[in-house]
Amino acid sequence: MGYLYIFGTIFFTVYGQMMLKWRISKFGSLPADLSEKIVFILKLLLDPLILSGFLSAFVASLFWMAAMTKFDISYAYPFMSLSFMLVFFLSILIFNEPITSYKVIGLVLIVAGILVTSQSA
Repeated sequence: MGYLYIFGTIFFTVYGQMMLKWRISKFGSLPADLSEKIVFILKLLLDPLILSGFLSAFVASLFWMAAMTKFDISYAYPFMSLSFMLVFFLSILIFNEPITSYKVIGLVLIVAGILVTSQSA
């Protein structure tokens, strides 16, 4: 059951990040003028899908608290790096972000770190 808590944390973290990126990109760039910035931020905060991203972060925190009852943080935390992998692939698929050699090398190092750390339990 503990791994389900970790998976829930990762899922809701990734959902929240992807939702925020998607919705905020629909609103355009942050304006230069202070009063326009305030209006811009208020519009963002009133968007239901952006609110779902914030709610998702809260739910991810609840799953993380549950995971902490099952695992040492030094064991569980590296699994959070899986969120980097998911965001990497989803950002390519959904937002057409570029694949660079540095991103791929970084991702390989993250996966290697997860594998090494998971053997320590």
